[in-house]
Amino acid sequence: MTTPASSPEPLAGILVVDLTRALAGPHATMMLGDLGARIIKVETPSRGDDTRGWGPPFVWPENSPSHEPADRESTYFLSANRNKESIALDLKADDDREVLLRLLRRADVVVENFRPGVLERLGFGIDEMHRLNPGLVMLSISGFGSDGPEFERAGYDQIMQGEAGLMSITGGSPDDPQKMGVPIADLLAGMYGAFGTVAALRARERTGHGTVVRTSLLAAAVSVHAFQGTRWTVAGEVAHAEGNHHPSIAPYGLYRCADGSVQIAVGSESLWRTFAAGFGLDADDPRFATNSDRVVQRTRLIALIEGVFSTWSAESLIERLQELGIPAGRIRTIDQVYEWAQVESQGLIVEVEHDTLGALRLPGPALRFFDIEGAETTRRRHDAPPVLDADGDRIRSWLQSAELSDV
Repeated sequence: MTTPASSPEPLAGILVVDLTRALAGPHATMMLGDLGARIIKVETPSRGDDTRGWGPPFVWPENSPSHEPADRESTYFLSANRNKESIALDLKADDDREVLLRLLRRADVVVENFRPGVLERLGFGIDEMHRLNPGLVMLSISGFGSDGPEFERAGYDQIMQGEAGLMSITGGSPDDPQKMGVPIADLLAGMYGAFGTVAALRARERTGHGTVVRTSLLAAAVSVHAFQGTRWTVAGEVAHAEGNHHPSIAPYGLYRCADGSVQIAVGSESLWRTFAAGFGLDADDPRFATNSDRVVQRTRLIALIEGVFSTWSAESLIERLQELGIPAGRIRTIDQVYEWAQVESQGLIVEVEHDTLGALRLPGPALRFFDIEGAETTRRRHDAPPVLDADGDRIRSWLQSAELSDV
């Protein structure tokens, strides 16, 4: 499973030791694995990553009709652990600690999301890791950060969506805060962590030394406030949940039609004039003449547009909006997304062969790569998420042979 350094994949030849569990850390290391890095996932013996037990839904091999818990795989775990190897190590046992030490000596990157102080108590603090391997890049992902008055708090995604303000701007109204349908703080922390790791590897090429990259669920969630953040920091205006309509652009949002709903994004004055002319509206109506006017009069504008749309089916409305060049879209269910030819064309579905479950279709990576002549060099073959300790013996043998070759 080792990716040769001659591979066109950007991180070919990079070895990552993954000490993480749940989602933020595993998502970060999966992103690095998608880029060609070799990911060795260190798991707790017997139970493995916490997400192996998160379900339902679970899936079982066809030859397990009794559905024994020991045979099952969690779809949650499968979502965040492709392109990895698994070794089970008890970090309180001397023999297993020695295996980890040997891995760390050879690693380029180590990723951890233990609560602050845990690694130090296990004897694997930052100073010790860098003594073993001065070139090691260490990514540390925490809940609330590595310092500050509340750094010791445990961070889980929904807790952070509330604490970091995301739930206050999501939902139908200020009295109806809602979490997102995916663990967005976890996913963002993983993405920022992977980004920081790649930057640290680039810096190591210049300095020859490793470094520590830190991020947190809190930092990731606050960093994506975007214009909702500057509404407060610059304008002194507190954002709140406003449902499915943009707080600063109109018309921009979800509109009912005869048999469902469509979304439109009229993001410029020229688009507004085109949209109005295309549906028999007066673009110069003083109530709606500018975007600012339309935002102020949003409730009236929604009623006016939905009155026009009420005679259109969603399908015919989408066709008309596309004819006019107005950005528009439908609301797809998750199953419809994975049946969409456009999604498949972008490599967003990958097929893998799992050790016990057989052929699986998984959500794929978001990045594609092309050479200067336009030929795609994106990774095509992906490995299924591993069963627990699937690679333990092979990794130990590899370490032994690699160490002998060093002599």
